[in-house]
Amino acid sequence: MSTTHSASTLCAAQDPAARVYRQVTWRLIPLLLVCYLFAHLDRINIGFAKMQMAADLHLSDTVYGLGAGLFFIAYALFGVPSNLALERVGPRRWIATLMVVWGALSTSMLLIDSSGVFYLLRFALGAAEAGFFPGILVYLNRWYPAGRRAQVTALFAIAVPLAGVVGGPLSGAILSLMHDTAGLAGWQWMFLLEGAPVIALGLLVLARLPDHFETVTWLDAQQKTTLREAFSREEQRKVVTSVGGLLANPAIWLLVAIYCAVMLAVNTLAFWMPSLIHGAGIGNDASVGLLSALPYLIGCVFMLACGRSSDRRRERRWHLCVPLLMGAVGIALAGLAPEQPLPVLAGLIIAGMGASAALPMFWQLPPAYLNDRTQATGIALISSLGSIASFLTPYFIGWMRDTTHSPSLALHILALFIAFGGLLVLRTQAATVNP
Repeated sequence: MSTTHSASTLCAAQDPAARVYRQVTWRLIPLLLVCYLFAHLDRINIGFAKMQMAADLHLSDTVYGLGAGLFFIAYALFGVPSNLALERVGPRRWIATLMVVWGALSTSMLLIDSSGVFYLLRFALGAAEAGFFPGILVYLNRWYPAGRRAQVTALFAIAVPLAGVVGGPLSGAILSLMHDTAGLAGWQWMFLLEGAPVIALGLLVLARLPDHFETVTWLDAQQKTTLREAFSREEQRKVVTSVGGLLANPAIWLLVAIYCAVMLAVNTLAFWMPSLIHGAGIGNDASVGLLSALPYLIGCVFMLACGRSSDRRRERRWHLCVPLLMGAVGIALAGLAPEQPLPVLAGLIIAGMGASAALPMFWQLPPAYLNDRTQATGIALISSLGSIASFLTPYFIGWMRDTTHSPSLALHILALFIAFGGLLVLRTQAATVNP
């Protein structure tokens, strides 16, 4: 067995295509990963700010949930137009513009002094971020063929759990250590220190990110031919070849339903994990931040292992179904005894593993149906419609907490929907989605 492994490793080392993709990965992924880390951090840091901000501004859980969710209403409305703009303007200039704008908006969250300003800024932030993630997916799909995409998407999307690993302790420390410094509350410092760097990152993207592999000088003619041939073979298999065919194809609506389940899992953790840990008896902001990092840290490892396994086995459906079922089980477990730290943390760890792996694994499915002409619109459409679930999640949990004084019922209902989405994955055709 060790001989076989050594032989396969030697073949991979001698494979000129593998060297091309390794070179592309080192050139693109580190910068994109850092950008997406800040994108997700600016999206979820409201969950850490909630404990101080809600007390300072007298915001109920329902108001917080609505404000957190309004981000995704704007995300749904502006996703498709933003991806169409990316096609017209070019990835480098459009992504840089989005980052500068959302960095300024995220920083300005420190000015919130009422629920109305809270709602307005969250909506504007969602509009600015709407095109980033689906735009980057389209961008990566034009550098990597399907058989190499799961690991790369996992490397990029590891920014989601990594934002929790870094953002939890960082946000908790800022809330504790910077509170009342220079007349600003801890949550105001958090928005300032985590939002401002995005503006500089946007300028770096403008200077460094190439628009397409055809335009770079660090790939030679033979390497570019290798990429062209890989994409030419793939295009012949796609079943959705026109924008008009998107809405008429039932497979697209199946993907929307599955993505809603993925978003339910991801955003239950993103917006309510600090509050759930706090409700389990952990009162210190710094401790909540550190404990919030644990599910994401384990999720990082599981996500990369899942992506690697999926590419190696050339299998997509079970590599998405199982993480979604894990997310459902973990969220249900966290809701069984919300006042007890052990079941809450155990449930959040299992859910964190499942949700972290489900996000990049889901995005292996749409490119199997969408050709090059329909990818920008199709991916943005699926992302936008799936964001409806992202809006409902924080608002639903907040409303249920205010109504029942417990998150248990809301978590169990969400777990059922996530499990149903996991089973829907098996309705996709293996011959289509497996590379």
